Amino acid sequence: MKTTELLQAAERLEERIVGASMTARQALQPEFNEVLSQLRASGIEVPSRLTKLDRELGEEAIEAYFESYTA
Repeated sequence: MKTTELLQAAERLEERIVGASMTARQALQPEFNEVLSQLRASGIEVPSRLTKLDRELGEEAIEAYFESYTA
């Protein structure tokens, strides 16, 4: 996939994630993270808003893991 296509894919995922339920956000997190990883590997600087969203999703995933583990 070309870098412009990767960036567009990340932006489309961002749109889906922002308005999604917690369950949907968690389901989309691995794909979003993978697209951002591919962008970084291709030498493209990931926009800060996408990096921030990726961090938020990672934190949500960790919280969900511990909540289900302690429940």
